Amino acid sequence: MNMTFSAVKRLLIGEPFPTSREVHERLDKVRGLAIFASDTISSNAYATEAIMHVLIVLGSGGLALTLPLALAVAALVLLVVFSYIQTIMHYPDGGGAYTVAKDNLGRYPSLMAAAALLTDYVLTVAVSTSAGVRAVTSAFPETLEYRVIIALLAIGFITWINLRGVRESGTIFAFPTYAFVGGLLLVIIIGFVRYFELFGVAPLPVTHEVVLKQKDLTGVAYIWLLLRAFSGGCTAMTGIEAVSNGVQAFKPPESRNAAQTMVVMGVLAMILFIGVASLATTMELIPGEGESILSQLTRHVSGSGVLYYWVQAFTALILFLAANTGYQDFPRLSSFLAKDGFMPRWMQNRGDRLVYSMGILTLALLSSGIVLIFGADEIAMLPLYALGVMLSFTLSQAGMSRLMKKVGSLQPGESLFTGVTTIHYEKNWRWKQHVNQVGAVVTAVVFAVLVATKFLEGAWLVALVIPLLVYLFDRIHVHYEQVATALSTSTVQESDLIEVANVVIVPIADVHRGTLLALQYAKRLSNDVRAVCISTSPQMRERVTARWARFPRLTAGIKLDIIDYDYRDILKPLEEYIAHINRVEFPDQLVTVVVPEFISPELTAQWLHNQTATVLRARLHHMKDIVVISVPFHITEENGQLKA
Repeated sequence: MNMTFSAVKRLLIGEPFPTSREVHERLDKVRGLAIFASDTISSNAYATEAIMHVLIVLGSGGLALTLPLALAVAALVLLVVFSYIQTIMHYPDGGGAYTVAKDNLGRYPSLMAAAALLTDYVLTVAVSTSAGVRAVTSAFPETLEYRVIIALLAIGFITWINLRGVRESGTIFAFPTYAFVGGLLLVIIIGFVRYFELFGVAPLPVTHEVVLKQKDLTGVAYIWLLLRAFSGGCTAMTGIEAVSNGVQAFKPPESRNAAQTMVVMGVLAMILFIGVASLATTMELIPGEGESILSQLTRHVSGSGVLYYWVQAFTALILFLAANTGYQDFPRLSSFLAKDGFMPRWMQNRGDRLVYSMGILTLALLSSGIVLIFGADEIAMLPLYALGVMLSFTLSQAGMSRLMKKVGSLQPGESLFTGVTTIHYEKNWRWKQHVNQVGAVVTAVVFAVLVATKFLEGAWLVALVIPLLVYLFDRIHVHYEQVATALSTSTVQESDLIEVANVVIVPIADVHRGTLLALQYAKRLSNDVRAVCISTSPQMRERVTARWARFPRLTAGIKLDIIDYDYRDILKPLEEYIAHINRVEFPDQLVTVVVPEFISPELTAQWLHNQTATVLRARLHHMKDIVVISVPFHITEENGQLKA
């Protein structure tokens, strides 16, 4: 039994939701945390390891610096979380760094923030799925050679779930997120119980593995290495801005629910991050290619039993599902840009399940390309990862600092509409501004460090892509402005409108039911109908002439122009014929071209035929003052039945 495209779509995606159901599809805080915090929380699977991979150059002694650097990253995370809570409360419609920068810093800073975030969301999907594959291959090394395939399958699965709707994806992703948090918290608790030798348990094992220094660094070189390690740990900050972009995905009151989710996310993620860094440092774990630090930590603390495989299984799952943060915010941010005229308009259209389907599919395509290019190696992608995040953090906090200055300029009880949001006087505006200023400076320094330390490792690619995207956004906006100006009726007079020529051209390759239908239709439009046929052989001319003569009543009054042509590209003389009539006989007038075509009952069967009509329509659409009308003739079981 043949299934139509619509039936397959309903089977995979589900029945369409009415627009009125939108508020019911929004997220509560439990589902919201699972969707928006999965990226930040899942970074605990690789953020500590990213620090250690740099410090290993200093040998075993250098790895002792992992915890201090992790604490510095955690402090920066909490600072940024506070700033984004302000963003949520002042910009309840969402948009995050893009909206803040647009309202306070101007057009190009906002486009830089948007470009940085979109780049980061693509990398979020690629890195998260690749890190999930690493968790799988750590537990099952025999799957290592299939890591690219596993990553692509994971992207396909998450894409499918997101196309089914926000609420449904939140429900599906909630259990793995909380299972990972619960399992890792239990491992950390057991680790500290064993470290302090409470309740008579066995002491925490220490590997005592010695790694010799690869280099003896001092002075500037030593500081440079520490900055590289710190920038690697800043991957723990990815996904923090996600909640501020998707405020409207929460149930009412949106701002309060989003802000509370942001707080829980920041605190929970940093507890896990510091816990992993502390235990990894205490047990003197060594980063390696075969097994991740998190896998080593869990195995040393809890053994290779149920808890180990629980953590590994849900580490893999949450890393795969952490990509969902990108799936929530890439389409949403793209819709903001499309609404403002900086991305294609169709990016703001919602699909059957009230999600931005085209944004979801675009993200899946781009992230799959990154996975293929890097071979699903998340360590190789990490130098590209945190760059966009830090740039957006810097612009967002700089924008919030300027907003707080506007707040401080108001009198108590006074309000001001900024063009995007309404602000009121706040008595504690000054210290909020100072926090934002400190955050902007620190994240700007981190951004500079990331560019400097990771530039040759691949960060140059992101540094190149972001300005290119800004240029693309600007060109798209210019195009839409030109279209709006061209379509404007503010200065139009009736005398300015182009005249419609009293002629209709019907290109035909033969005389059959389809062309006869098109000719019949054309006679309703004009009394000057011209059928044109490009003859490539004498036999073809004779056949067309003979068949034309069989229908004298229908062809009466229609001029048949048969053009002999000794080449194969019949579209070229057709275009020249139409152009001559348009430019010579009817200059500056609209000329109508009626194109006959037949439609097969099955989509696959359509590709068995020449696409001459399709190509001709495409070419004519680019010719000025040409109107193209398609007259389809549908092949059905009745008219297509074979005669005995």
